[in-house]
Amino acid sequence: MMISIIVPAYNEAQSLQLLTKEIMTVMKHINDEYEIILVNDGSTDHSQTVIDQLDQQFPRYVRGLTFRRNFGKAAALAAGFDSAKGEIIITMDGDLQDDPREIPRFIEKIKSGYDLVSGWKQHRQDPLIKNISSRLFNFVTGKIFEAKLHDFNCGFKAYRAETVKELALYGELHRFIPVLLAARGYKIGEIPVNHRRRQFGKSKYGSIRFINGFFDLLTVLFITKFHLRPLHMIGPIGMIFFLSGFIEAAYLTYDKIVLGQPIGNRPLLLLAVMSMIMGVQIGITGLVGEQITASLESQKKHDHQQLAKTHQS
Repeated sequence: MMISIIVPAYNEAQSLQLLTKEIMTVMKHINDEYEIILVNDGSTDHSQTVIDQLDQQFPRYVRGLTFRRNFGKAAALAAGFDSAKGEIIITMDGDLQDDPREIPRFIEKIKSGYDLVSGWKQHRQDPLIKNISSRLFNFVTGKIFEAKLHDFNCGFKAYRAETVKELALYGELHRFIPVLLAARGYKIGEIPVNHRRRQFGKSKYGSIRFINGFFDLLTVLFITKFHLRPLHMIGPIGMIFFLSGFIEAAYLTYDKIVLGQPIGNRPLLLLAVMSMIMGVQIGITGLVGEQITASLESQKKHDHQQLAKTHQS
């Protein structure tokens, strides 16, 4: 069974050679059919030189992929997934914090029937701020989605190849792969893993990435829960705007008719009208989204029927 190990790397020149040799030491004891895909995500250090050297030194086992600039971890993983030849795919970070000796446990878990196995860094060797933000992110994500994991942020994962070939990853969506796959009915598992201290360089984690992660959480929420029914998501928002505007308009009407007060120059009148207009526009947007979704699903059904007829003939 072919196994692909994908390592996205951004400015990890000091770690890549050590990590590659650790992986090879582990893999030679469990499987001779494997590949290590090192994805250079636009590094500005000499990571590319190290990758080229490893590619030349171990052409049977090591392959390099290169981005002209930094596109982010999700894009690096997507490129690795597309390039991978293995039936089982392992992903791990290039900073030496993930321990390659855990790989056999991932493979064993996948072979036992799981489609995705995620690592759980029970004892994180990270700065305090990163630990706190990660715990908060994991708590919120676990409460919202069906995939019940302790650690969504862990990059150390194993997949059946067919599960990730169809994923479209961008932004920070790599952290939500378990959520996306669970929504499609795949079996998700988790194992505790050893997490090591960073030996070289510094963490690429920053406050912007933390903030972007929660915007991506909203994206995934829409993709997994409302992509077939957009009106269910934005309809209530439109209703709130419309009802608030209606109540404001009713209040102004009472002032005008019952109390005889002028309302033409009152800002509340403009706010009431704008709120109702926005509510209607948001509702119409939801209806258009429903129409587009229905059209696409109808086309998919037609395509599936045609495919079935082709197979029958």
